[in-house]
Amino acid sequence: MENLAMHISNGIINGPVAALFAVIALAALALAVHRGRQDLDDRLAPMAGLVAAFIFAVQMLNFPIFTAGVSGHLLGGALAAMLVGPWVGALCIAVVLVVQALVFGDGGVAMLGLSITNMGVIAVAVAYLLIALLLRVLPRTPAGLAVTAFVAALVSVVVAAMGFVLQYWLGGTADLGGNLAGLAGTMAVSHLFIGIGEGLITATTVVTVAKVRPDLVYALRARKPVSPASVPAVGGVR
Repeated sequence: MENLAMHISNGIINGPVAALFAVIALAALALAVHRGRQDLDDRLAPMAGLVAAFIFAVQMLNFPIFTAGVSGHLLGGALAAMLVGPWVGALCIAVVLVVQALVFGDGGVAMLGLSITNMGVIAVAVAYLLIALLLRVLPRTPAGLAVTAFVAALVSVVVAAMGFVLQYWLGGTADLGGNLAGLAGTMAVSHLFIGIGEGLITATTVVTVAKVRPDLVYALRARKPVSPASVPAVGGVR
């Protein structure tokens, strides 16, 4: 179940619930398109393409969690929210999920509304709310930016996983024998570890971009930016 939870396969959730969340996802993406147009400029447009391509590539790399049967990968909600904002970020995640489902069979096409809601709407929204809050209280230093990215990524992954638990409660096709709490606990623990990995990748990427071009970090716009000279070079994280 942990391997299927975020890229949901066809048949995991019943048709009516999948259709309901398809409508929710379409409504959220329509709002993102409308609001995202106001953000797009000569910096954000190419950055959005780079963010989508990066998330697509990194999602192909799985890292093992505490058992051989469970692995995780970057969801990308916090990374997209920090670099291109919540509206364009949601669209980037949605494009990645659609391509993965149609071209690589990663997640069912009929379940796209569920996956987009979890990873493209819930994860991005939660991440950006935390980013907006943390950047108000943390110091404008590389460490503050890294902590913001890490916490936003970690929390958004776990909350997105709980979105799947809600969906399964509404329309899961397998009988859990009333053990929904067990499913929620398993999802929370496994995605806590996934969130730690995602937090490290997100913090490293955002701080590195801020070092070179702080004006390309959406979360720092209209705020006092991190000085490029003050941000240390950071190596990559696998």
